Amino acid sequence: MQETGSLRIVHCFRSPIGGIFRHVRDLAEYHSRAGHQVGIVCDSSTGSEHEDKLFAQIAPYLSLGLTRMPIRRSVSPGDLAALIKSYKKIEELRPDILHGHGAKGGVLARVIGSALRVKRYRVSRFYSPHGGSLHFSSTKLSGKAVFAIERVLEHMTEAISFVCDYERNTYETKIGKPRCDAARIYNGIRDDDFEPIPTGADGVDLLYVGMLRDMKGPDVFIEAFAQAEKLVGRPLKGLVVGDGPDKARYQIMLEQMGLSARVDVLPAMPVKQAFAKSDIIVVPSRAEAMPYIVLEALAAEKTVIASRVGGIPEVLGATSEALVEPGDAMALARIMAKGILTPAWGADTMPKRQQFQSRFSASVMANEIEALYRRHLIVS
Repeated sequence: MQETGSLRIVHCFRSPIGGIFRHVRDLAEYHSRAGHQVGIVCDSSTGSEHEDKLFAQIAPYLSLGLTRMPIRRSVSPGDLAALIKSYKKIEELRPDILHGHGAKGGVLARVIGSALRVKRYRVSRFYSPHGGSLHFSSTKLSGKAVFAIERVLEHMTEAISFVCDYERNTYETKIGKPRCDAARIYNGIRDDDFEPIPTGADGVDLLYVGMLRDMKGPDVFIEAFAQAEKLVGRPLKGLVVGDGPDKARYQIMLEQMGLSARVDVLPAMPVKQAFAKSDIIVVPSRAEAMPYIVLEALAAEKTVIASRVGGIPEVLGATSEALVEPGDAMALARIMAKGILTPAWGADTMPKRQQFQSRFSASVMANEIEALYRRHLIVS
């Protein structure tokens, strides 16, 4: 097996928003700095000015370029056109490594990689679910169909990289033990992210940062905010930062609950800029894999209050008092109120910095993923 030398790595994923995009950006930068050539293929119909700026920041690390085309979230006839366009572009790039992220990215990478293998291209196929298809229910017909497809695609996969133990366990429960190689490699963040971010003079009591869609729980945050005000005994200030398909509905919800004067809604912004708005970050997701927002907030020395979903307990601790059951607005409100009324609570409850940093470092993540690539590298 080849242990050294430059690799040609292409990442495929659908939406350049949220944790998958952060994951790929970090891998692109670290692997480019290590001497590899990296490219990205993703959707062109999602994202905003904020994501455009993020693409501009990583452009120097994409020697194989950035290719964007329409890739719909749901299954549609347009998928065939996206598959053909992606195949032609990836064939030109001649990658050694084709890494699909999320459900759609995983299909593109493995189907295209397999087609290239038929033409005797030496390309290795990798897959990271990032939640994706694992959020489907195993009791519904749609879920059973998706899981059956995942099982078939294992035969087109050199290795699956899970971002947390929860994700791996869920995969094995819903789909089965992988018939290809598999590894748990935690998401990690950059060394320069590990610095405290003080709250500015315009700070608020409680902050939500993330995609504005029901799976991430902004509605739960809004309901819990209203209850937390009652528990604290005074009006509070809150902030929702993000973009997404349900944004207008949440704004209407705030108006109907009489909270629009105390809870502002701002578009997506650099996460460090958002963290300067509050000492308490609330992550009320209904489902997750390993959300970067939790890692980033802890690195900024913020107090994190979150749902007990996905890999979050692996970060905060399985018995952490900062965890509540997903969708339980009243339980979330009680912890939010406690965080406001007891300033030392956050420092006492959050994981210890040194241990946290040693487990969730981007450099460790990038090195372990490169080792996984090399373990399955096809050489002549």
